[in-house]
Amino acid sequence: MSEQERQVAEEQEIEQIEQKAGEDLPPTPSDEAEPQDVSLSSVEEEDGEEAQSEGEAESTSEEAQDEEAERRARAKWYVIHCYSGMETKVKRNLETRIETMGVQDRVFEVIVPMEETIELRDGVRRRVPQRIFPGYILVNMILEKEDGHIDEEVWQAVRHTPGVTGFVGLGNRPTPLSEEEVEAIMKRIEAEEPQLKVDFRVGERVRITSGPFADFTGTVVELYPDKGKARVAVSFFNRETPVEVDFLQLEKV
Repeated sequence: MSEQERQVAEEQEIEQIEQKAGEDLPPTPSDEAEPQDVSLSSVEEEDGEEAQSEGEAESTSEEAQDEEAERRARAKWYVIHCYSGMETKVKRNLETRIETMGVQDRVFEVIVPMEETIELRDGVRRRVPQRIFPGYILVNMILEKEDGHIDEEVWQAVRHTPGVTGFVGLGNRPTPLSEEEVEAIMKRIEAEEPQLKVDFRVGERVRITSGPFADFTGTVVELYPDKGKARVAVSFFNRETPVEVDFLQLEKV
């Protein structure tokens, strides 16, 4: 091979190598596919629809809360009578019946009024829950329609609950409690300090069981439930002397 032929062959080989190298290189930015345009208006439209949906949900929730508050403001407390000792069972029956008959939107609360008392037994003070009104249950509900007539559906749901014997009221028409009566009852229910249950009465004959006047008998002349004490008149040196003793020191004669 002549020198000229060899030079031509080398140039051809170099061209082949450069051509192959060019095929292996990554595409230039101009060769890449252009990204798809995203419309700003479409994004804003989607955000607007989502915000509108959330706003409508909040508005609906607020309206429902306002309606609930309005109904509760119309509700009043009524008293129903039941068999004494069955108050808790009747309460459960009534709550179940309210749900079954679907009147939860008009009957809101059922309570058995209870208060905590201190009971004296065998010389020991015990904290005991006690019914304030044995045989009675309070119901917070809308019993009267806006036109003043009794809501028969609510009346039937409550009156025909097993264990309920009737409403408290004038004649055949249930009478709601006054605000003052409700406030007084709730105050007793929510009282933090328990009430002392007193089994003694003024004028009752009692015996003092301990202390300086143990075994003396006398008559109760005054009671101090808040202090848990009583003033008892006893005969001392042929003269009646009032002494103050703890309820725990007394027993009925």
